[in-house]
Amino acid sequence: MFYTIDILGTIAFSISGVLVALNKKMDAFGILIIAFVTAVGGGTLRDVLIGETPVSWMKDMTFVYVIMASTIAAVVFKSKIDYLRKSLFLFDTIGIGLYTVVGVEKGISAGLHPIICIALGTMSACFGGVIRDILCNEIPVIFRKEIYATACIFGGISYFLINKLPIQGDFVFIIAGLVVIITRILAVKFKLRLPSLYKD
Repeated sequence: MFYTIDILGTIAFSISGVLVALNKKMDAFGILIIAFVTAVGGGTLRDVLIGETPVSWMKDMTFVYVIMASTIAAVVFKSKIDYLRKSLFLFDTIGIGLYTVVGVEKGISAGLHPIICIALGTMSACFGGVIRDILCNEIPVIFRKEIYATACIFGGISYFLINKLPIQGDFVFIIAGLVVIITRILAVKFKLRLPSLYKD
């Protein structure tokens, strides 16, 4: 289940990267690069911080193949994906949900404190999008007033709370990931934002 979630998160982030690159009218190489850094940026930071090197995607070529296949599929079926009015939002939201639980689990495996595990999960989920947005000359979503990293934190907290219940491990992954996704969707739907120190 852990490996499956990691792969699904890679697919979701790859597609979100492709969509941003297409909106910026990048060439094929630019699209692939943006898809790649979006998919592996957070995981790379996570693995480096916990001293797991070479990082996961360097040891398992499946991730590289998945990113390439997802990129090609997203480009080929762009018109189909565009039917989803908020396709970028959806794939990005799915990505942060899946990568949050992967990051938390990696922190637990490394024997880290729960607070550090939650921080690690949040960085895993958000950092790829930060790199994507910076390279595409956009203000990263995490630095706006939107509920983004906060959703990941809620997901990380829920992971540890649910883990105390008599629930099978695979369902803990799924429920915690859904907490992130649902929190983000509800925040956008109802225009919930973090308070700003400055007046709009």
